[in-house]
Amino acid sequence: MLSAKLAQGAVPKLERPGPLRERVYEALLELITTRALRPGQHLVESELAGHLGVSRQPVREALQRLNTEGWVDLRPAQGAFVHEPTEEEADQLLSVRTLLEAEAARLAAANSGSAGIAALEALCDRGEQSVADDDVDLTVATNAAFHAKVMELAGNVVLAELAAQVDRRVRWYYTPVARQRGKQSWIEHRELIAAIAGRDERRAVEVMKGHTEHTRNTYHHRTQT
Repeated sequence: MLSAKLAQGAVPKLERPGPLRERVYEALLELITTRALRPGQHLVESELAGHLGVSRQPVREALQRLNTEGWVDLRPAQGAFVHEPTEEEADQLLSVRTLLEAEAARLAAANSGSAGIAALEALCDRGEQSVADDDVDLTVATNAAFHAKVMELAGNVVLAELAAQVDRRVRWYYTPVARQRGKQSWIEHRELIAAIAGRDERRAVEVMKGHTEHTRNTYHHRTQT
């Protein structure tokens, strides 16, 4: 049952007024992204509606949208299930992420000032502490915030829009390896900050490519550890 698989308080009650359909969609997507709803898990409309405090109709609409976007699989006569990503899907997405992030790192090195560097250092401090505290949720969120900040410092709106399209899926794939990546991920972040602060575009690209490739490789070998 869904109630046995979600931690107490993990599902927020939705506030009104507001676009309820969109709120239900965002709530379910967040639960999937953070793996509170795990790949392969059966999604029962009535149970989800009860947890979210809504009727079944907006849940049904949200599941249909999530199916269209590849987050949920709707199976005839069986119902809805959280999509189970294949290794090929993960590889394709994380490879695209490497391209986007490497260009963002180069542009950040070319454009960033002291305020941007300070923001990255503060996020790195927070990320290192989250690893020390073994707080996986905070580690994943801070990692996403760090990469988003690099993208912001790049100053390329089109690049940022493209990155935003894959951001949720990157978080989805990163969550199961966040603990395994641990301190090393933040060591690599520190190396990136140094390259950006030194305005070394070539080094920034090199570090970011290595960093994202390490995450991709860790994901593919996660079942062997």
